[in-house]
Amino acid sequence: MDALLEGLDPEQRAAVEAPRGPVCVLAGAGTGKTRTITHRIAHLVQRGHVAAGQVLAVTFTKRAAGEMRTRLRALEVHGAQAVTFHAAASRQLRYFWPRVIGGPRWELVDHKIRIIGRAATRLGLPTEAEALRDLASEIEWAKASLIAPEDYPAAAARAQRDIPAPAEQIVRVYQGYEALKAEAQMLDFDDLLLHTAAALEDNAEVAQEFRDRYRCFVVDEYQDVTPLQQRVLDAWLGDRDDLTVVGDANQTIYSFAGASPRPLLDFPRRFPEAVVVRLERDYRSTPQVVALANEVIKWARGRPAGSRLRLVGQRPEGPAPVFHEFDDEPSEAAAVAAKIKKLMDNGVAASEIAILYRVNAQSEAYEQALASFGIPYLVRGGERFFERAEVRQAMIALRSAGSVEGSLPLVVRSVLARVGLSDEPPAGGAARERWESLLALVEVAEELEAALPGADLPRFCAELDMRAEAQHPPTVEGVTLASLHAAKGLEWDAVFLVGLVEGTLPIQYADGDEAAVEEERRLLYVGVTRAREHLWLSWGLSRAAGGRKYRRRSRFLYGLLPDEHPAARVARAATPKKEKPTCRVCAGVLVEAQAVKLGRCLSCPSDVDEELLTRLRAWRSERARELKVPAYVVFTDATLVAIAEQRPMDTAGLVAISGIGASKLDKFGSDVLGLVRAGSGY
Repeated sequence: MDALLEGLDPEQRAAVEAPRGPVCVLAGAGTGKTRTITHRIAHLVQRGHVAAGQVLAVTFTKRAAGEMRTRLRALEVHGAQAVTFHAAASRQLRYFWPRVIGGPRWELVDHKIRIIGRAATRLGLPTEAEALRDLASEIEWAKASLIAPEDYPAAAARAQRDIPAPAEQIVRVYQGYEALKAEAQMLDFDDLLLHTAAALEDNAEVAQEFRDRYRCFVVDEYQDVTPLQQRVLDAWLGDRDDLTVVGDANQTIYSFAGASPRPLLDFPRRFPEAVVVRLERDYRSTPQVVALANEVIKWARGRPAGSRLRLVGQRPEGPAPVFHEFDDEPSEAAAVAAKIKKLMDNGVAASEIAILYRVNAQSEAYEQALASFGIPYLVRGGERFFERAEVRQAMIALRSAGSVEGSLPLVVRSVLARVGLSDEPPAGGAARERWESLLALVEVAEELEAALPGADLPRFCAELDMRAEAQHPPTVEGVTLASLHAAKGLEWDAVFLVGLVEGTLPIQYADGDEAAVEEERRLLYVGVTRAREHLWLSWGLSRAAGGRKYRRRSRFLYGLLPDEHPAARVARAATPKKEKPTCRVCAGVLVEAQAVKLGRCLSCPSDVDEELLTRLRAWRSERARELKVPAYVVFTDATLVAIAEQRPMDTAGLVAISGIGASKLDKFGSDVLGLVRAGSGY
């Protein structure tokens, strides 16, 4: 028992040793949350408080669930379930289906977009890929938020969602999608959760059998739970309280998909007797990285005081984070690649370096720059490791080899030599990528032999199957390129946060919505906390080489740059001269983002020109169709209202409206000014 508690800090130990019942672990980035919750499960099992088979631990990704299972096995906990919400619901629904629904089990939808496309076609709506993806996102948000089709318009309005089509059209597509699924007797992932919750809520016998089977529940990343997932969790619990939740409100970055930190923040209110433990000792990052992360998040608005975690770095001192401003994006990418080359020359492995950006479209410039330096890279979110042709071929060869005597890594290397693993790596390109994939399998064999001396080839193949199922690939040598969302839960020695400009971070359509802007701030926080030692933050003032420098660095960087940085000096010099925005009606100082955009206090009367606003909305719809983008990409609703209120007559008046920069002026300025002047008789 003492061995189980060795190496835990006082806060981790308090969480591990907390008695059965409600426990809330507020765990900051890098504070050892997975270690803490797996040791808590092992402690409860070894103390005899619960049998391993009565534990159900859920998280949000197969990778995280796989890591949890691996750690539990290492702690000699066998039989505990560690799965995703959807995997748990799928198993339960499969088991209870004959009693709850009866008849053949409905199949899972493979391609949701196709069914949504059929529903849209029946209604005569656009079926371009982008439009269908937007509709799918709205349907997923509605179902995750427990919103029925007929309630969607009001709910979307309350949530201030920038919807891709008129609400009534989305309702009809949503209804058509549900009808087509029912006709085909198919379920989507959200249906798994809905049917599981209903089975437990409506069938006392089923609920009793389930609750006899599982007595102890653990939920990881609880800040990302949706109302639908919370409903399932409530159905699992019934009137019991044997629940441990772990989360960090500072890392809530999936609100657009229906996630909410509210259940985490309200946990002590729901369970007044709950044990609440705060993990703030950061074992991942250097004190310099931790200090910057704390600075990023301390300006966040709307956080309850009790949820605020201030990380304390536990690692030795490291280099200070660096900030760089470039004339353009290609120059930024080239400088990043050059710095990565230097890090690699100094011994940092390529697999321990990541370039993170806000949107996937930003990756191209960095792929080109890395390729020009001959640096291998992997785009996270691309083809999965175990789906690669060479990996599938290798696994077939390993299975067919049977039992072979000798050291496991040597046996694996010998088998893989038949499918292309040479002693020396190829020069580069696709051949080098194939070689790296095969070498990664040898490294898995080395890890397995170290953990299980005497492991043979069949046991190795079983390990690969488990990793494939859990989407837990081995580390492949190459720089990782990933979006900030895709980087959640990962970490590297060196992280490059790039493209940090207004309109990208925060993303353009978030402007004017304070909650959305704060989520963008949390994305930057997540990015910063991925770095163990080296951290680079950069931005380019122009998209193309030699282009006009119309971009501004992200608002989230103001106050973070060290005093000696040229950009910081420029900002300080400009700050005293810049007057605070004031209301054009009452002359009061404006604070809220939406008020700044409108140029008046939200409580002051609006003098909007309704006819102009109608013309602007019609024009926006037409331009959005031409450009094949959602309407908000042209201008948000708040921007249109600001134009219709302020009625600018020239470019100076137009760019004075918050959110209208050089890019918008170039694309739409003449159209908008023409509409304003036409209505004024100019």
